[in-house]
Amino acid sequence: MTEDMSPAERYAAAKLRAAEQATALAPFREMYDFGLDPFQVEACRALEAGKGVLVAAPTGSGKTIVGEFAVHLALEQGRKCFYTTPIKALSNQKYQDLVKRYGAEKVGLLTGDNSVNSEAPVVVMTTEVLRNMLYAGSQSLVGLGYVVMDEVHYLSDRFRGAVWEEVIIHLPESVTLVSLSATVSNAEEFGDWLDTVRGDTAVIVSEHRPVPLWQHVLAGRRIYDLFEERNGQSGGRREVNPDLERLARMENSRPTFGRDKRRGRNMREADRERERRQRARIWTPSRPEVIDRLDNEGLLPAITFIFSRAGCEAAVQQCLVSGLRLNDQEGREQVRRIVEARTAGIPDDDLHVLGYFEWLEGLERGIAAHHAGMLPTFKEVVEELFVKGLVKAVFATETLALGINMPARSVVLEKLVKWNGEQHADITPGEYTQLTGRAGRRGIDIEGHAVVLWQRGMDPGALAGLAGTRTYPLRSSFKPSYNMAVNLVSQFGRHRSRELLEMSFAQFQADKSVVGISRQVQKNEEGLEGYRGSMTCHLGDFEEYSRLRRELKDRETELAKQGAAQRRVAAAAALEKLKPGDVIHVPTGKYAGLALVLDPGMPSGRTNGHRGFDAQDGPRPLVLTAERQVKRLASIDFPVPVKALDRMRIPKSFNARSPQSRRDLASALRTKAGHVVPSRHRKPRSEAADDREIARLRTEIRAHPCHGCAEREDHARWAERYHRLLRDTRQLERRIEGRTNTIARTFDRICALLTELDYLEGDTVTDEGRRLARLYGELDLLASECLRDGVWEGLGPAELAACASALVYEARQADDAVAPKLPAGKAKDALGEMVRIWGRLDALEEDHKINQAEGVGQREPDLGFAWAAYRWASGFGLDEVLREAEMPAGDFVRWCKQLIDVLGQIAAAAPPGGTVARTARKAMDGVLRGVVAYSSVG
Repeated sequence: MTEDMSPAERYAAAKLRAAEQATALAPFREMYDFGLDPFQVEACRALEAGKGVLVAAPTGSGKTIVGEFAVHLALEQGRKCFYTTPIKALSNQKYQDLVKRYGAEKVGLLTGDNSVNSEAPVVVMTTEVLRNMLYAGSQSLVGLGYVVMDEVHYLSDRFRGAVWEEVIIHLPESVTLVSLSATVSNAEEFGDWLDTVRGDTAVIVSEHRPVPLWQHVLAGRRIYDLFEERNGQSGGRREVNPDLERLARMENSRPTFGRDKRRGRNMREADRERERRQRARIWTPSRPEVIDRLDNEGLLPAITFIFSRAGCEAAVQQCLVSGLRLNDQEGREQVRRIVEARTAGIPDDDLHVLGYFEWLEGLERGIAAHHAGMLPTFKEVVEELFVKGLVKAVFATETLALGINMPARSVVLEKLVKWNGEQHADITPGEYTQLTGRAGRRGIDIEGHAVVLWQRGMDPGALAGLAGTRTYPLRSSFKPSYNMAVNLVSQFGRHRSRELLEMSFAQFQADKSVVGISRQVQKNEEGLEGYRGSMTCHLGDFEEYSRLRRELKDRETELAKQGAAQRRVAAAAALEKLKPGDVIHVPTGKYAGLALVLDPGMPSGRTNGHRGFDAQDGPRPLVLTAERQVKRLASIDFPVPVKALDRMRIPKSFNARSPQSRRDLASALRTKAGHVVPSRHRKPRSEAADDREIARLRTEIRAHPCHGCAEREDHARWAERYHRLLRDTRQLERRIEGRTNTIARTFDRICALLTELDYLEGDTVTDEGRRLARLYGELDLLASECLRDGVWEGLGPAELAACASALVYEARQADDAVAPKLPAGKAKDALGEMVRIWGRLDALEEDHKINQAEGVGQREPDLGFAWAAYRWASGFGLDEVLREAEMPAGDFVRWCKQLIDVLGQIAAAAPPGGTVARTARKAMDGVLRGVVAYSSVG
């Protein structure tokens, strides 16, 4: 090639090679045994040129190479680099990777429960740790040159996303920021914001997957391609596979056995048999059948996503029962050696409780589950064995898709619907992309495979739309908190803090959206002019006539609402008279019919940690229905007053959780009152019939000149359109007003509340405020108030652990049928006082218009983990604690680690001279034992 160049061209090429060799990128590239992709080279060059970078690329494309180049630059320049990740498992994994490359003396780790070589020049940490360091003005920030924010799209997370924005806004200007994100559809918008708050930022977007992804549907015994290429080449137009569309039509069509009405004669037996055979080809294969089929096709290792922990465990059991084996004898022995080495520190008694032997049997066969309910050590072993190729089939919840380095040849989706915490909803294109992004191992597989299991009613066109859409917008979840407010005011004062919050990505997006709304307002105003002309009447002022008609309608609606409200008050008053043992008839709703009152459910009895159950909701009786269901009813179930039809004795031995207890008592209820017919409620006379205002408006309407117009109703339709558009326009104007300065207004409300509670005095943070600055988490203000009021003084370590658990724990599913078990004595009194303090704060937040629905404020403390925390901190065994808590080991460990974290904060923030700080440290020691103490860093 060089022979064809002129001397001048050879000289220029040699000069370019020499210039490249002089860069930091050249020796960095030599550290890898593969060439860098163009997007990686572009990002590294921008970084070396002193720019910040945002890299948005698919899962598995090698974004982290850019983060590792930032580490390389920091070490070369004698500066520090912090590498942040959203979850501890990712931090641990990245720490191990960097230790292998640079040595243990140069790399440290900081997570909520681990600190290793924290003053090293390269430190891997969770994002919350860096946020806390920034607010504390930590000395570790001196000499910091680079911060890598891995998985920065976590910024959209509604619970933790604000932390990412806090870090980005508050990092010193001298720090170069490296943001690594999954493919998002508004990367340029996010890059514009980074450019605004961090200075010159290069946005590098790559949608190229290094390993091509093929989409399939598995129905019966056959794997169908989802798409077929047109024009005879892979770059042609992709159409949905017509075989799949034919399957869908066949399944959705009704059987035509018997008489064929179109032809007017009986369908021939041969035709019926052919249709039977065609339908027999369509079924959803079982989990063992799916794995076996993938194995035969050479598509293992595979990750099957099941949106349920119980489903993952059941899948492993089904594979074991079916006799499925994916490892040979040598593989089985290798698995056993690795597992026994990694679990050597866990006592035998705990191994039995944790289901170790069943888990090991699955691993030896090459099959495992992976979900948040597992012990962290077990999850890490599964990850290690999967990467080594010793586990070939993993059944996982979607949490595995969040950055853990576990790529597979294939990804299987059982269903395209998942529970989102409130309802079963279709997965979004972004979630589909995130899940299937695991398929295809770079450097190992030529192609990756996404396999969706056929389900009855599946629409191949909708699936193709899901697979072909790359819409995953980054949306800010940033909201000011009490802790953030005192930390900001302490460092910058109120005015500067307000300006900083105005720089958030949330405000950036809100301000941008105002432009489109303003344009809509202008269009609406033009439409209003047209409607005003169309409703003109030659007999008089039709706008005035329309106003009278609207006032009449509004008055009638208002009276109807008053009547409904009075009926609700009467119904609530009747509910307040109910007593345990009353037999009632539930008039409407899902549980209509005969029921026995177990608990009247008065609002003052709240101890279950659910904010929605308060005085304004009225009584919420807990009842046993005649169909053996124990349910807590709401006022909506009682549109009319209810009264006791009879009374029954509730046995002291009755247990709402026991099916036998419910069956026996429901049977007695039917025997006692099954024959009773409830009296019918008579509807009262409508108030509208006697209302003077309605009579006056009707008189004025009849007397108005426009009332006699032949085109009155035509004019009225135009008037209705006019007022509807006017109402919409006013709403848009209010939205414009509401979206500008929204974050700053929320900050002002928070500061006003903190001033009322003496945490702030103008731009000064009080001693109480400085305590609040050391407390992080959702219930930061509640924890601070408990310390101020001495609620936890005099408690023992286990009692304090029980109380502190209410600050972190949140039940996965709301279940208010049974109150949680609580430790007796001082702990129970302290927990009750915490709930009372929360009630006071909740009322204050309402006064200051701080709205929990918007993600700001204090949720009610959840007491559901208090008993488990108390028993564990008291030294009880794992078996007993888990059995009583009815909680998976992984969840228990996770809540315990969060409890240790909050106890550490309490110890640091507790006032001097009291007992709380010392007790909190003892409580930490009591919780940090056994399974909780097993380190996740090897």
